[in-house]
Amino acid sequence: MGKRKQKKADQFDSSDADSVSSSSTAFSELSLAHETERVDSQEFTLEKYLDALYEKRGSTREKALIGLVSAFEGAVLLDFIENRCITLLHQYLNSIKRGLAKEVCLAARAIGFLAITAGNGENTHEIMEESIPSLSRALISGPDPVRTSVLDCLAIVTFAGSNNWEETETVMKIMWEIIHPKSLSKAGTITKPSSAVLVGALSAWSFLLTTITGWRIDLDIWIEVITFLCNLLENGDRAVRIAAGEAIAVIFEIVVAGKLSNITSDLESTEDIPSKPKWLIYLLSLKEKIILLVSGLSMEAGGKGIDKKCLNTQRDTFQKIYDYLKEGEQPVTSLKLSNKRGVLTTSTWTQLIQDNEFLHNVFDLTLDAENGLSTTQKRIFRSFGDRERTQVLNKDRQMAQLRKGAIVFTGED
Repeated sequence: MGKRKQKKADQFDSSDADSVSSSSTAFSELSLAHETERVDSQEFTLEKYLDALYEKRGSTREKALIGLVSAFEGAVLLDFIENRCITLLHQYLNSIKRGLAKEVCLAARAIGFLAITAGNGENTHEIMEESIPSLSRALISGPDPVRTSVLDCLAIVTFAGSNNWEETETVMKIMWEIIHPKSLSKAGTITKPSSAVLVGALSAWSFLLTTITGWRIDLDIWIEVITFLCNLLENGDRAVRIAAGEAIAVIFEIVVAGKLSNITSDLESTEDIPSKPKWLIYLLSLKEKIILLVSGLSMEAGGKGIDKKCLNTQRDTFQKIYDYLKEGEQPVTSLKLSNKRGVLTTSTWTQLIQDNEFLHNVFDLTLDAENGLSTTQKRIFRSFGDRERTQVLNKDRQMAQLRKGAIVFTGED
């Protein structure tokens, strides 16, 4: 009995192994078939959306754009855009030119996703070059939702596609015309921005400024920019004040630190004024004015009917700006990643602007369970991580100078 049972057991083990192996193979083949079917089905759907963009009816194009944007939000569609990138771009730009406000906003968002998905290459540069003229026209007099969407799109395509600082500067000038219409444009050609548009323009402009590693613009022009932004610190809209303050902090970190070097800390004082160049005297007095305004904004009192969350955001932001301008203290912040995956820490204004709000606002990014980064963020970091890390390293010595009060201009008086 015992032997017969053992024999049956042995026979069962052998056949069971074959069965498991066969079942495993069948399961793998079935899974692969299902995955292939899913991909084919998605590509078929996306092709239908692309075809719909050729339709004359605006509502049909809107629905197609909603479908495409939703698909790009959920996955990095590299295979889909491989041979369709420029075709998609041209249809998106057609919607920018022909569509009503909703369609234009969707198309601008779609162009941003296309640029990020394409990565850092020839296609991305072509996306930037071909998009700027149409986006600039839409920016001039469109309704607020269109203007803010276009500003976001301009920032993203330039961030992704710019090959040098001159190209980035060109787009920043377009944005500055929105921020300060009388500064560069002819009278009447650009509609005065609402608070929402002004905040969007300031945020997009500051974001692009953080990508710059070298400038050839005279310091006099930067002083004019800082002066105008200083005036915005007294704007009646809290969001405008915050955006202006962050822009000022980035300018001092990137531009002022880059222009001022090889100094001694005693130049930071106001003693021996005659020995200092006029631009430096003005810059120091402007800095003191900004510090005074920032100090007040960091301690602004609350009151009945005031949004406490927004007020606290203002206080926190301007306290960081005050600490930076007055003491040289960097704005260390931490963002908790999902599923207890750790903390993302920023320690410069460049990092804070890049990693904190802007991309989250543009793409409504959510953190995934695997490593705290959305698929879109992963694409961004893979394409541009090395470049951004290099920029941070290049600024280390300059930031050290600022912290020590290093403020000697390397150019002319």
